[in-house]
Amino acid sequence: MDYKKIASAIDHAVLKPQATDGDVERECAVAKKYNVASVCVKPCHVELACSLLKGSGVKVSTVVGFPHGGTTTASKVAECIESIENGAEEIDMVINIGKLLSGDFDYVYRDIEQVVEAAHSRSVLVKVILETCLLDRESIVKACEIAEKAGADYVKTSTGFGGGGATIEDVLLMKASVSDRVGIKASGGISDAAKAWEFIEAGCGRIGTSSTEMILSENA
Repeated sequence: MDYKKIASAIDHAVLKPQATDGDVERECAVAKKYNVASVCVKPCHVELACSLLKGSGVKVSTVVGFPHGGTTTASKVAECIESIENGAEEIDMVINIGKLLSGDFDYVYRDIEQVVEAAHSRSVLVKVILETCLLDRESIVKACEIAEKAGADYVKTSTGFGGGGATIEDVLLMKASVSDRVGIKASGGISDAAKAWEFIEAGCGRIGTSSTEMILSENA
C-alpha cells in the first residue's frame, strides 16, 4: 500500500452543513500536513481556504449544485464562476438527478456542458457527481456518457449526503463507461487506508473523504 499515492489522490472534504470557519482552519492544517491533492469546501469557505492554503501546493476545490443537483443551470454556472473568482481551482458539480431519471438527457447534457465551459474557460477542471446510490446501472452508464460528451474531467460517485457512498462495483462500471480521458473519483464512506487503496487500485484518480487524518495516520 502506497500512502504517498493515497495522499496525493485525496480531496479532503469539509462539507458538512455545520462546518464552521474554525473547522475549515483545522482541516486545512490537516491537508497541509499530509500534502493532499485538495481541500473541498463549501462555496462560502473558498476564500478562507485559499488564504489558509496559499503557497502550500494544496488546491482548493468546491461544490456546485450541492448536494441535490436540482438548482437551475444558470444558478450552477453563477455559483461556479463566483467560486472560481474567489479562488477555487477545481469544481465538483452535482448532475440534475431527477432530470436524468426522467430521461431528459438533453437537459442533463446542457447542465453539465455550461458549467464545464464556464470552468474550462477559466482553466479550472470539473468533476461531475452522479450520486450512484440513487441510480441503476443503466442510468450510471448513461450519466457517464453524457458527462464525457459534455467535457467533464472526472465522474464522481457520490456527494456523501445521498444515503449511500462509493462502491467498487460502481467505480468499475463508471471506468468502463468513459474513455481514458475522464478520471474517476470515489467519495462517500471511505474511512480507512485499505478501502482508499482498494479504490485507487480499481482506477480512481481521486478519493473524496473527510477521514484523511484517520486514513493517513495509519502510516505514522
